[in-house]
Amino acid sequence: MKASCKIIIEYENFQKAKTVLGAIDVDNFDFVKSQIDGKRLEANIESSSVSSLLHTLDDYLACVSVADKVCDNKN
Repeated sequence: MKASCKIIIEYENFQKAKTVLGAIDVDNFDFVKSQIDGKRLEANIESSSVSSLLHTLDDYLACVSVADKVCDNKN
Protein backbone atom coordinates (compact mmCIF):
# COMPACT_ATOMS: atom_id res chain seq x y z
CA MET A 1 0.00 0.00 0.00
CA LYS A 2 1.18 3.51 -0.77
CA ALA A 3 0.17 6.57 1.28
CA SER A 4 0.55 10.22 0.32
CA CYS A 5 -0.28 13.65 1.66
CA LYS A 6 -0.07 17.27 0.53
CA ILE A 7 0.60 20.04 3.04
CA ILE A 8 0.16 23.73 2.28
CA ILE A 9 1.40 26.34 4.76
CA GLU A 10 0.80 30.00 3.96
CA TYR A 11 3.23 32.58 5.34
CA GLU A 12 3.10 36.37 5.59
CA ASN A 13 5.35 36.75 2.57
CA PHE A 14 7.49 34.98 -0.02
CA GLN A 15 10.74 35.62 1.86
CA LYS A 16 9.62 33.81 5.01
CA ALA A 17 8.33 30.84 3.01
CA LYS A 18 11.66 30.70 1.15
CA THR A 19 13.67 30.92 4.37
CA VAL A 20 11.70 28.11 6.03
CA LEU A 21 12.09 25.92 2.93
CA GLY A 22 15.82 26.58 2.88
CA ALA A 23 16.10 25.50 6.50
CA ILE A 24 14.19 22.24 6.11
CA ASP A 25 15.03 21.20 2.55
CA VAL A 26 18.21 19.32 3.50
CA ASP A 27 16.14 16.82 5.53
CA ASN A 28 13.55 16.09 2.84
CA PHE A 29 15.36 13.24 1.05
CA ASP A 30 13.30 11.34 -1.56
CA PHE A 31 10.00 11.04 0.31
CA VAL A 32 9.25 14.78 0.64
CA LYS A 33 9.08 17.17 -2.29
CA SER A 34 8.76 20.79 -1.13
CA GLN A 35 8.38 23.95 -3.18
CA ILE A 36 7.33 27.58 -2.89
CA ASP A 37 4.24 28.94 -4.62
CA GLY A 38 4.00 32.66 -3.89
CA LYS A 39 3.96 32.89 -0.11
CA ARG A 40 2.94 29.25 0.33
CA LEU A 41 5.16 26.33 1.24
CA GLU A 42 3.80 23.19 -0.41
CA ALA A 43 4.99 19.71 0.43
CA ASN A 44 4.07 16.40 -1.16
CA ILE A 45 4.91 13.44 1.03
CA GLU A 46 4.83 9.79 -0.04
CA SER A 47 5.38 6.68 1.99
CA SER A 48 4.98 2.94 1.79
CA SER A 49 2.47 2.78 4.67
CA VAL A 50 0.15 4.96 6.72
CA SER A 51 2.24 4.57 9.86
CA SER A 52 5.38 5.57 7.98
CA LEU A 53 3.54 8.55 6.49
CA LEU A 54 2.47 9.69 9.96
CA HIS A 55 6.05 9.44 11.20
CA THR A 56 7.31 11.47 8.23
CA LEU A 57 4.57 14.08 8.73
CA ASP A 58 5.47 14.41 12.39
CA ASP A 59 9.15 14.93 11.58
CA TYR A 60 8.43 17.35 8.73
CA LEU A 61 6.04 19.51 10.75
CA ALA A 62 8.42 19.57 13.72
CA CYS A 63 11.19 20.88 11.44
CA VAL A 64 8.85 23.47 9.90
CA SER A 65 7.80 24.61 13.37
CA VAL A 66 11.39 25.11 14.53
CA ALA A 67 12.37 26.94 11.32
CA ASP A 68 9.29 29.16 11.63
CA LYS A 69 10.15 30.08 15.24
CA VAL A 70 13.76 30.83 14.34
CA CYS A 71 12.58 33.15 11.54
CA ASP A 72 10.28 34.96 13.99
CA ASN A 73 13.11 35.40 16.52
CA LYS A 74 15.46 36.87 13.91
CA ASN A 75 13.10 39.81 13.27
